[in-house]
Amino acid sequence: MNFEVIVTCAVTGAGDTTDKSPHVPVTPEEVANAAIEAAEAGASVAHVHVRDPETGKGSRDKNLFKEAVDRIRDNKTDIVINLTAGMGGDWVPDPKNMAMPGDGTDMIGPEERLDHVELCKPEICSLDCGTLNFGVNDHSIYISTLPILRKMAELTQSWGVKPELEVFDLGHIRLAKQLISEKLVNEPPMFQICLGIPWGADQSVDTMKVMKDHLPQNAFWSGFGISRMQIPMATAAVAMGGNVRVGLEDNLYLSKGVLATNGQLVAKIVKIIELMGGKVLSPEETRTKLGLIKR
Repeated sequence: MNFEVIVTCAVTGAGDTTDKSPHVPVTPEEVANAAIEAAEAGASVAHVHVRDPETGKGSRDKNLFKEAVDRIRDNKTDIVINLTAGMGGDWVPDPKNMAMPGDGTDMIGPEERLDHVELCKPEICSLDCGTLNFGVNDHSIYISTLPILRKMAELTQSWGVKPELEVFDLGHIRLAKQLISEKLVNEPPMFQICLGIPWGADQSVDTMKVMKDHLPQNAFWSGFGISRMQIPMATAAVAMGGNVRVGLEDNLYLSKGVLATNGQLVAKIVKIIELMGGKVLSPEETRTKLGLIKR
């Protein structure tokens, strides 16, 4: 059991969810306001993507990130900022010639994947630790090879940004351990166990325990599930000694048929943690626990 819990709120993501809920933030101002709302509800960390304000699609425009980050930092909530670095690894084969890239492919190098991180200097950024078949109804592949990750880890280390090692399967944990063994990730490492994403590891208590048991002994870790399993998996993570992630990136509903806001999802898991006898750490307590550099 973890009695001092870090709560991360993933406020928007990059998925096609803006037409499914009016609460999914799109503009940098909306993303910042969602992070502030999450902080006021008790979140310690905001995990931030940005979207194209015109289309609502996920974006890696560094200027959109800069606007969102500046707006969050200008607010008194002082929430820890965790920027995604998962954009720019999408390979979608051309259905007429699957050896060639088709519409939706967005492949860039490791330096460009971190342009916004270098500009914004968040306390944390995610590193997706492996390649994955991705998406329910398409042929997408998310590509993140060891050489790409080595360079990204090297750069984030040089900037004093702590990588959140996102792992979607056991092989990803093995790859992350390789980065740690090469001294490209500072000790203690920080992991995010990502469950239920097609086609990574399934979301179950058994799966979470197996993945948790393969982490380095000194690792800080968090875990999440998606959709209706968001709160059950967050609760299981606390019971197993981990931290939690909730938010509209991973789940749109507060209960069956009731659309949620980010603040409502945070408030729900905060209440559960407190009923379990735990305490949610403040942003400042989170920085101390994780050894983060405040920006």
